[in-house]
Amino acid sequence: MSAAAFAYFGCYTTRERNGRGEGISVRRIDPSSGAMTQIQLVRDLVNPSFLTLDRARRFLYSAHGDGEHATAFAIDRQTGRLEVLNQQATGGRNGVSLAVDPASRFLVLVNYSSETIAVLPINANGSLEPLCDLVKLAGEHGPHRTQQTSSHPHDIRFDRRGRFIVVPDKGLDRTFVFRLDSVSGKLLANDPPSVAARRGAAPRHVDFHPSKPACYVLNELDSTITTYHLDPERGTLEPLQVIPTLPPSFTGNNTTAEIAVAPSGRFVYASNRGHASIAIFTVDDGAGVLAPVGWESTQGKTPRFFALDPDGATLYVANQDSDTIVCFRVDPFRGLLTPTGQVIQTGSPSSIVFA
Repeated sequence: MSAAAFAYFGCYTTRERNGRGEGISVRRIDPSSGAMTQIQLVRDLVNPSFLTLDRARRFLYSAHGDGEHATAFAIDRQTGRLEVLNQQATGGRNGVSLAVDPASRFLVLVNYSSETIAVLPINANGSLEPLCDLVKLAGEHGPHRTQQTSSHPHDIRFDRRGRFIVVPDKGLDRTFVFRLDSVSGKLLANDPPSVAARRGAAPRHVDFHPSKPACYVLNELDSTITTYHLDPERGTLEPLQVIPTLPPSFTGNNTTAEIAVAPSGRFVYASNRGHASIAIFTVDDGAGVLAPVGWESTQGKTPRFFALDPDGATLYVANQDSDTIVCFRVDPFRGLLTPTGQVIQTGSPSSIVFA
C-alpha cells in the first residue's frame, strides 16, 4: 500500500444506535505488511459515522449519525494525527454521507432524516463556514411502509470529472443529479433533475467508473445494482441494467450497504448485510454493465461499509455488528478476494478513509 500511510475509522457511539465505538480511530499503516497500529483516538464525538477527505488529503470531515452538524479536522501530514478545527450546523438531522468539491471550496452533505442536501463553504485552513445552501428533496415516496415514508437521501458523490453531484434517495426511489455553482455554492438541479428506480428498490449508494461514462447505484431494499450511462456533458442518467447482489441459492432476508468500483475499473464490489458477503462483479469492456464473479464471506456481521485502499490491492470490510474490520487481498486479474488474516477489533465501525 504505497499510496496510503494512515487510515481513519468512523463509528457509531450512542446507545440508540447500539453503538460500541469510542470516536475516530487513527491508524498507521505499515508499508511492508499492511498491519495497522492505532496512534490516536479522537473521543468526545457523537456517532462520527461517515468520513471524507478534501482533494489534497490535508483535512478530514465527519458527518454525525442522528446529529445536526459536521466536524472539520486538520491532518498532520507527518504523524497522521487529527486536530479538531470546528463544527457547523448542517440545517438538518442525521447526516449520512458527505463529499468535497474538486476545488476543495465546498462541503456537500445529505441529511437523511430531514430530506435535505446542505452546502457549507470551506476556508483555506480547512474549517467550515455556515450553510450557504440547503435544498429539500421532494417526490412520491416508495411503497415500503417504514423505510420509505419520505425522502431519505443516503449518499452524495461528485462524478469523476467533478461536474455533477449524484444523490441516491432511498425514500423516493430516485437518483437526483445536481451541479454546484463554484462561486456561490448554490446547488442547481439538472435537467431532468432525477431518474426513477424500480418501485421499492431504495437507491442507497453510488460509485463511478474511472474511465467509462458509467455509474453504479446500489439499491438497498431489493438487493440490486443499477448500471447507468452517465452523459458526461448533460449529466443525464440512462439505466442499462439491473442485476442482483445475491446468489440465486440464498433465500434469507437481506439489505445492501456499500458499493465501490476498483481503481482499475475492471471490478465492482457491493456488500450484503443479511448474506454477510461482498458480491464481486466484472465490468464489461463496452458499456460497463456487470456480470457476477462470486461472493466472499465478510467473516463478520452486518458489513455496513467497505473500502479499497488507493492501490486497489486490499479491501477492508467494516462489520458493524461484530466490531471488526477484516482485510482481504484483491486478485488483480479476477477480482476475487482472499482473507489476509488481519482482523482489527474496533467498536461499531461504519466508514474508512485513507490519507
